[in-house]
Amino acid sequence: MYQLLKQIAKTGIVTEPAPLPDAALRALEQRLGELILKHFGRALAIRHVDAGSCNGCELEIHAMNSPYYNLEGLGIKFVASPRHADMLLVTGPVSRNMETALRRTWEATPDPKLVVAIGDCGCTGGIFGESYASCGRVSNVIPVDVAVPGCPPTPVAILQGILTAITPGRK
Repeated sequence: MYQLLKQIAKTGIVTEPAPLPDAALRALEQRLGELILKHFGRALAIRHVDAGSCNGCELEIHAMNSPYYNLEGLGIKFVASPRHADMLLVTGPVSRNMETALRRTWEATPDPKLVVAIGDCGCTGGIFGESYASCGRVSNVIPVDVAVPGCPPTPVAILQGILTAITPGRK
């Protein structure tokens, strides 16, 4: 034990340096923050709905909530109720068990509402497609404004999808 403590004291604290800021991410963050304040005048409230995913996209959404991406500083927050949401972030192919819940969540979201489908499963149904257990893509159940492909998409791609959804004249 003494040898181990001696080695720790001799070596000191060893950490890796912090990553350098990504210039593209910083430009995206600035543009996103400006658009949110311009169009909403307050924070963008997002309700995340897992409609039957494998949780790969959820991991990327949680990574997007890390201090590195600083969503709160950009004016984006996640809310627990669709009644407080401006946008629905939907992941996974819509399972038959979640079809009614997703539709009710969409109906409970006040107008004007935005829907962003995340991941290949949300955009196309992925490997699950349509079957007795799956409705397939999110757009088969509710209208989708923006689809973010990827299995799973990166946090920057998800941020880009959110930016695309709130950009006026995107269609």
